[in-house]
Amino acid sequence: MAIQPISVYARLLLISLVLGSVAAVSAPIQPLDSIIAIVNDDVIVRSELNQQMALMAAELESDNARLPPRAQFERQVLDRLIDNRLQIQRARRLGIEVDDTALNQAISRIAERNGLTVEELHQALTANGIDFADFRRETRMQMLTARLQNQEVAEHIRVTAAEIDRFLEREGDSLISRNEVRLQHLLIALPDDPTTAQIQAAEQQAQTLLRRMRGGEDFARLARAHSDGQRAQEGGDLGWFALGEVPSLAVEPAMTLRKGEVSAPIRSPSGFHLIRLMDFRGDAPEPVAQTHARHILVRTSELISDADAQQRLRQLRQRIQGGESFDRLARSHSNDTGSALRGGDLGWINPGDTVPDFENAMNQLAPGEISAPFQSPFGWHIVQVIERRQQDSADGVMRQRAEDAVRARKAEDAAKLWLQQLRDEAYVEIRLPALDDD
Repeated sequence: MAIQPISVYARLLLISLVLGSVAAVSAPIQPLDSIIAIVNDDVIVRSELNQQMALMAAELESDNARLPPRAQFERQVLDRLIDNRLQIQRARRLGIEVDDTALNQAISRIAERNGLTVEELHQALTANGIDFADFRRETRMQMLTARLQNQEVAEHIRVTAAEIDRFLEREGDSLISRNEVRLQHLLIALPDDPTTAQIQAAEQQAQTLLRRMRGGEDFARLARAHSDGQRAQEGGDLGWFALGEVPSLAVEPAMTLRKGEVSAPIRSPSGFHLIRLMDFRGDAPEPVAQTHARHILVRTSELISDADAQQRLRQLRQRIQGGESFDRLARSHSNDTGSALRGGDLGWINPGDTVPDFENAMNQLAPGEISAPFQSPFGWHIVQVIERRQQDSADGVMRQRAEDAVRARKAEDAAKLWLQQLRDEAYVEIRLPALDDD
């Protein structure tokens, strides 16, 4: 099924609220746009790069991240523009488009998620130096590349039961929301105003102890023998904390370590700390309302208009209602190649697995009912609900979460390889002059 695009622009309202002056990031305005890259038969000009650098600087600022050196940042943003241009060219060759209707719906959803009307979103972006026309253009591009990557990459991702088992064994803890944690602590103390030699010696001792722990030695025994912490004789056991009450120094380890894992040495004014996550408690998975559905997708192109797609799906719907096999018609007519091979079957779908347009249409159907044609960012669909269930098995929910995590990871890796292949097959000439890192 179609994956949802992950877009910088879904966060642009938050970015705009922290956006200061982006002019300092952009290069001085030049009287004429210079060509800085040739991508097959297309070009990228200086003003495009400056504009994208300003937006990326705003995103980094919203995450409290430091900008890289000027020349490095410029090259990173240019590489992103080149990748986007290659994807747009590929989408054109395949006839993949994003029409104004789908774009307007996506922008409405962005505004709604931020508690605004589209007009208020427009005003907020404009007030912070982000041109709304640029916002629309970049949102369209993000939707286009998401459709393309879904068709070229995500539809072909398969996750096996063995992969799910391995993920649960190694990383199952990451799927549980933590409410309470039990921590162990070892401190290698530093004196007031320590010398460089004392700091280096303390860090070296902490690293040595960490290697011994990761080699299998017992944390509690090493803490009793070496820790300068107040709970050394209890093996460094700090007891249970509600997640919101964890000491600030240990917050990140408490949230990210797997059970039994030890952090790298953490420096503070008092010395070097090792934190071990002994155990944690979390909420049991909530029952999930799942829908088993199948669909037929018709994508628009230069040859197939929205009206053509709707008419084709209306005819297919009538034929199914007249007794023809949904399975057979999906195999013959659906443009979702992944599900078409299974007769349009999407399997069991969790809330949030599909784009909102698809989920909303599906949720309005009774089992056995077939929808009228409707549009999503990926094209036009008809969908039939086969059955529904409450997945209240904790094991089943955890396996579904693990499958989603593995699928997302494999899709990300596959997309990187696919993008690299696009670039390897393209003609790309970079004309970016070297800059001083000022």
